[in-house]
Amino acid sequence: MELRTLESRPVLIDQVYERLVDAISIGSLPPGQRLRQEKLAADLGVSRQPVSHALAMLKSSGLAVEQGVRGLVVAPIDPQRLYHLYEVRAVMEGLSARLAAQRVAADPTLEVTALSEALAKGAAAEQVGDIPAAVDWDLAFHSAINVLSGNPVLTEVSDSQRPQIRRVMAVVKTDRSLATRIWLEHTAIADAIRVGDAATAETLAREHAARAGEETRRRLISKARSANTA
Repeated sequence: MELRTLESRPVLIDQVYERLVDAISIGSLPPGQRLRQEKLAADLGVSRQPVSHALAMLKSSGLAVEQGVRGLVVAPIDPQRLYHLYEVRAVMEGLSARLAAQRVAADPTLEVTALSEALAKGAAAEQVGDIPAAVDWDLAFHSAINVLSGNPVLTEVSDSQRPQIRRVMAVVKTDRSLATRIWLEHTAIADAIRVGDAATAETLAREHAARAGEETRRRLISKARSANTA
């Protein structure tokens, strides 16, 4: 049996999807918000077709759910599920940092510019209170480590988690003192990778992700309780 070549997904669908993910991540589309094709298409200045495909992608990524007669809505944030996601992330990031440090130790000429750029620009974004940019550079920092690890599966799995992680990072980054600590931890991880200290890089990366998961869960639960008592 001969299979016909599939056409690549239109770029417009990806653009609509990314715009919706951005809106969900920064809270412009909050949990429980109805996702109506007509309104979204009008707001974005596109036809309903790319919006329909983008909404299906949101469902697949867990960012949108069907809610009876209300139809499709932005999915609620489940603190416990996010904590479980961070548990997995801690193991992956530890492995990624260890592999990256081992590769740098074996070949000191490996390019680490992306790591340094993410550190510098992420910290600068935090200083001026640009939370969306800080979140993006935080993710870029971890992506750079995945690339340095030389293991493409780490990048693939991390990218699949990216929408969920990006959505909750802003919750933690609104606390400036905590955000500053996060970038100090990033710097320590990067330093260990640069000198090829695999054991330290792995330990720091795992502890960093574990703390982030616990802090995120605590803040999400506190936020939900405050909303219920308001």
